[in-house]
Amino acid sequence: MDYDNFCSQILETDPKIRFAAVYDSWAKRVAGGLRKGLQNPLSEHAENELVNLSIINWKARKDMSKSLGKTIYTLAEHDKVKRFSFYLGEDNLLLLSTEKDADTNVVVDEIIKLYYKNQNN
Repeated sequence: MDYDNFCSQILETDPKIRFAAVYDSWAKRVAGGLRKGLQNPLSEHAENELVNLSIINWKARKDMSKSLGKTIYTLAEHDKVKRFSFYLGEDNLLLLSTEKDADTNVVVDEIIKLYYKNQNN
């Protein structure tokens, strides 16, 4: 999959999506980033910590999949933003943030549709 294109398509779907990036299992950014014109509310250090925690959580959920089934996504809602983690197979994780008032169901549906569309390309 072309993850740069995938992340660009995600940002185009909804102006309330602030950030879309794919990371590998070593917390290395593979593609994507912050929407142009926006400022990251996190320092570089805080962003790296958040990514590392997301990777740890992703790995823990993979272990639980034998009992509960595969995790599709997780959501954390904060006072200012919503943060999503989408599990892209065994090797990659999509981290996404939106404005607080973004419609969660619409965001999830669009991301899943784009993932399957791009997976076949």
